[in-house]
Amino acid sequence: MTLKETISNDIKTAMKEKNNALRDALRLLSSAMKQIEVDERKELSDEDVIKIIQKQVKQRNDAMTQYRDAGREDLYEKEASEAAIFETYLPQQLSDEELETALRAIIAETGASSIKEIGKVMGAASKALGASADGKRINECAKKILG
Repeated sequence: MTLKETISNDIKTAMKEKNNALRDALRLLSSAMKQIEVDERKELSDEDVIKIIQKQVKQRNDAMTQYRDAGREDLYEKEASEAAIFETYLPQQLSDEELETALRAIIAETGASSIKEIGKVMGAASKALGASADGKRINECAKKILG
């Protein structure tokens, strides 16, 4: 079963269980996926769905920061719960130690020796690590190692 089908089935389950928060969050996700399918006229693969979910989580995290700064705890909580729901559909994230170990291997592989070559490292790391680590975390860890 594809990730898209899993989300669709989970929407149905949430509707049966009258879990409105889960249903609404998953409908938002489903809507984002359908929008991409219509705009790009293609069937989404699991990899495409993961990228959409990551984008939605990032949007929720950005909104959470803004709501917290504005003192809107009610809206902050709503965004936090949606982000938590979306994250359940993402692959398991690497721990900091696992990420650092993987990046050290990638840096050795690419031959990067200074912070100026971080682009080379980021490109290789994004391909190698895929959805198991966020780009921001990869960048911060790579800078720490190279710096």
